[in-house]
Amino acid sequence: MSKDNEKLALELAALTRETNKLGIPIMVVFEGVKASGKTRLSNELLLTLDAKYTHFIPTKSPSEDDLRYQFLQKYWNSLPGNGDINIYFRSWYAYYIEYQENKIKNNIYNKYHHLKRQIIDFEEMLKSDGTELIKFYIEINDKKRNEHLQDMKDNPLMSWKAQEYEKAISDDVYHKEMHEILKHASKGEWKIIDYTNKDEAITSMYKHMINRLKQAIDRFHKRNIDVDGDFSQSFQTKLLEQSLEKVDKATYKTLIVTLQGRLKELQFALYERKIPLILVYEGMDAAGKGGNIKRVREKLDPTGYEVNAISAPTDVELSHHYLWRFAKDMPRSGHIEIFDRSWYGRVLVERVEGFATKQEWQRAYKEINQFEQMWTDEGAIILKIFLTLDKDEQLKRFKLRENTIEKQWKITDEDWRNREKWDLYLEASHDMIELTNTDNAPWLVVPADHKKTARIEVLKYIIKKCEEKLWGVKQYE
Repeated sequence: MSKDNEKLALELAALTRETNKLGIPIMVVFEGVKASGKTRLSNELLLTLDAKYTHFIPTKSPSEDDLRYQFLQKYWNSLPGNGDINIYFRSWYAYYIEYQENKIKNNIYNKYHHLKRQIIDFEEMLKSDGTELIKFYIEINDKKRNEHLQDMKDNPLMSWKAQEYEKAISDDVYHKEMHEILKHASKGEWKIIDYTNKDEAITSMYKHMINRLKQAIDRFHKRNIDVDGDFSQSFQTKLLEQSLEKVDKATYKTLIVTLQGRLKELQFALYERKIPLILVYEGMDAAGKGGNIKRVREKLDPTGYEVNAISAPTDVELSHHYLWRFAKDMPRSGHIEIFDRSWYGRVLVERVEGFATKQEWQRAYKEINQFEQMWTDEGAIILKIFLTLDKDEQLKRFKLRENTIEKQWKITDEDWRNREKWDLYLEASHDMIELTNTDNAPWLVVPADHKKTARIEVLKYIIKKCEEKLWGVKQYE
């Protein structure tokens, strides 16, 4: 390495120590055709950085199992923590190109315009949350590249790599798709580096990294000056003042068995069609979420569903993007995932209790809609159930829990504190429903003063929506 590059490497290393201290997550993408020099260049960067907080993540061709998950799920899973640096050797861009080729070959799905939009939304969410995303595209002249390829073929210990290259997606397809992406990218979004001259390429990479990290540090200090934004949503109590005709005990006993049996049948139909089902439960404390979920899953095959009871985030979860811990648990195709509370905590408890800044929870409505769209784009069903109840009914249930030994574990000091903020939680719930009730991921607001009636209503709704997805119309009455 030249002396100038050694100086640049030291400057870059010092800046990454500062970004680590400040907790700025950094994602570095290396794209480029085979034998373009991106391996050497990415390794040069890797050697410059501290291994304690730097991770190298190579993108492999999508496996059969990968194709059963949402397109970007593996990248959600691998997001860096605060202060960490992830180097993606090929990334969601190369994965996008191979992903669509594999799905076309397997006749799984043949519409891919939405995947590019997902990439834009994914990157926008990360950058809004403070992640510094740096993208390199590595090029090289044909003569030099062919020399690299021939060297591999001639080396008995490296020939396997040349053979692996030949099995991968063709350079023509990759090159064409990437240049289409580069053509439509915003100015300065990608740094294109010519690796024909190694030292010049390294210099260009270091200078670009140094410039971007300095900008990231400046932005960090500016964005931590909290600015009040204007946000006003109507306090529409009518949203939660619906009522349902009560189901009597005899009717409930008959209906619950019938509905649970039908849902079990639909579970197998969803599995056969490889359609994932995501059920999201939110609601006021003591509204009966746990009991409602129990009746939904009571007759289901336990090998095909999971329940995620969401509690306060751990230190590790807090060091990542707030959607990271939920993306990790999204289901593979044909499976059911039930969330007992969810990512909506961002606009409920985090908003009311001040755990998220005003800017963070205000932009979360759009981010959550984009997040859910990523899954429904590829065929998932997302149904969101909000259980509400009268404030006096909540008090009655709280006191019953306190006075019943086997139920005392259900009532905590936190429940009483939340009750004191009833109006704030109700207003936050109204805004959430109004701003995230979409055609692809709708809300069902269920009055839950009468638990049995609420359970029947939710089961009917889930069955109806699953049948519509499976056959286009409701089949069961």
